[in-house]
Amino acid sequence: MDTCANCGKRGSDTVTLKKCNACHLVKYCGVDCQKAHRKEHKKVCKKRAAELKEERLYSQGLERPEGDFCPICTLAIPFPMDRYSSINVCCMKRLCKGCVMAAKKRGMFDCPFCRTPYSNNNAAMVAMFQVRVGKKDPEAIAQLGYKHYHGGGNLGLRIDIRKAIELWKEAAELGSVKALYNLALSHEVIQADQAKAIQLYEKAAMEGSTLARHNLGMVAGENGNFVNSYKHLLISANMGLKESVDAIKGLFMRGLATKMQYAEAMRGYQAAVEETKSVDRDDAERLGF
Repeated sequence: MDTCANCGKRGSDTVTLKKCNACHLVKYCGVDCQKAHRKEHKKVCKKRAAELKEERLYSQGLERPEGDFCPICTLAIPFPMDRYSSINVCCMKRLCKGCVMAAKKRGMFDCPFCRTPYSNNNAAMVAMFQVRVGKKDPEAIAQLGYKHYHGGGNLGLRIDIRKAIELWKEAAELGSVKALYNLALSHEVIQADQAKAIQLYEKAAMEGSTLARHNLGMVAGENGNFVNSYKHLLISANMGLKESVDAIKGLFMRGLATKMQYAEAMRGYQAAVEETKSVDRDDAERLGF
């Protein structure tokens, strides 16, 4: 029967025991007992909590998030995604160039997803953007942050890093994996806070961010942890990121990864790339669409 780790009281209909949230190894009958036992339990708790965190880190986020797939053909979009797809401001859906070109061949010159007519009018585009942001569309808010970060171009937005970060925080809270990755990147590049960057990269990676996973692998390698570096890079290679395969090749060339490990990464990468292919996408690439 379960007992309180501090006072030994047994669980019953009148005594509810609750697990330690950090390690899940012990149970307590109340907050007072948990506090009293903290000093004795702290070392074991921290060790097990770290083990659980590592288990989650390498077992979650093994597949790309929904936003990485074209909603029309439902295939994953190859990397770099901006080369092989585009985001329409009318619905904030990322559509692969194969599906867009196929729609044009059929005489459809509106958005292939939501059927909204395309517009070259900046004011109309801004209005559509604002509608999506007003509806708390996380991808619209994340994209608005991107526009503020780099300068809005045809949207007439000036570079405003602080505003970009605020928008990414909001979008991340609403579920945008891309915004979470951008936040991590901003902490690494702009704020020079690697600890916070790693924390956010880990969170994004467990949500399926391939780029966050790759960056974790690179950071681990820079810190001399080549075992973890390989583990992260293998996951992102299996998602179809060539840079991760190249990084593993670099580990192999330096004697820090085996030939078998490099071959495993190459097989995973090639399989992932194969799953992104379609006749329409091949045609779009061939025609330079």
